[in-house]
Amino acid sequence: MTKDNPSSWVAARDAAIADFLDRFAANCPDRDVLADLMVAITRLARDGAGRGDLKFLTTAFKELRYAFKVFAPYHDVRKVSIFGSSRTPADHPDYIQADAFARRMRERRWMVITGAGDGIMGAGQRGAGRAASFGVAIRLPHEQKTNIVIAADPKLINFKYFFTRKILFLKEASAVVLFPGGFGTHDEGLEALTMVQTGKTTLMPIVMVDAPGGTYWQHWRTYLKAELLHNGMIGEEDMNLFKLTDDVDEAVAEITGFYRRYHSMRYVGPLLVLRLLSPIPPAALERLNDTYASILAEGRIEKHPGPLIGEDDEYPGLPRLTLAFNRKNVGTLRLLVNDVNAA
Repeated sequence: MTKDNPSSWVAARDAAIADFLDRFAANCPDRDVLADLMVAITRLARDGAGRGDLKFLTTAFKELRYAFKVFAPYHDVRKVSIFGSSRTPADHPDYIQADAFARRMRERRWMVITGAGDGIMGAGQRGAGRAASFGVAIRLPHEQKTNIVIAADPKLINFKYFFTRKILFLKEASAVVLFPGGFGTHDEGLEALTMVQTGKTTLMPIVMVDAPGGTYWQHWRTYLKAELLHNGMIGEEDMNLFKLTDDVDEAVAEITGFYRRYHSMRYVGPLLVLRLLSPIPPAALERLNDTYASILAEGRIEKHPGPLIGEDDEYPGLPRLTLAFNRKNVGTLRLLVNDVNAA
């Protein structure tokens, strides 16, 4: 049996994988996915992948596997990712603002995720406290060190690669908050906006917070309007995807209010399913259809009492709205969710 006899090679591989899964994952409901993962590994061997590529993939896989394990016990707890400069001193108004914001989110039973460094990251974790904090640190040759709040905590994860770390900031978060910062802060903020705008991650509040009277994010918004919006590089509705404020209470209200009735979303075939904590009145449903017909590929926004076939029975007790969303006007979809919450 060699690579020159593909059918024999595949048959032997599949038999070996099936035997392994029978031994070690016989009762796993997702053994088909595990089998796909193992097939991909064998294809690396068949393709003769270079040692450097194999080490790169192995490190990334190990980082993600361990991170998923750390976050898993807290799956049902809402979390907010906090970004900002690691150079902000503890007496700076931005630091004080970040500390206050995290403290208020902890009081509402949220947890925070930061990059585990000093500055705004340390402020966020000081405000939230160790028990309500996750740290996703990056190993850098300079500048980055773990803040004292999260150091040695089981919820601290160290990453070699930025891209694996960035996955966790969005995958595990229900909101993103940005305080003034450098290149990294802008990178994370624009990544969050891009992922939401393109539908590669679910809708979530994205809030830029200045110190009282601060202008950092106002100047950023002015640039967006003057250069991106004015020149047609983004649409007017894209401005709905984020909020600017210099008031901590307003930032907290923007985030918690987003989940007042709205719970989560996912696609099932051509339909977007919005899970809700409570049903909306019939009159409100009619208003939604009148107001948001332009973002529907077809049909109407409809009520549904529980999980659709294909939802894997997720959140069975929650009512739903279903719509054939055109997958384009995400900024307008955000307004729809606001109206669902206000209904």
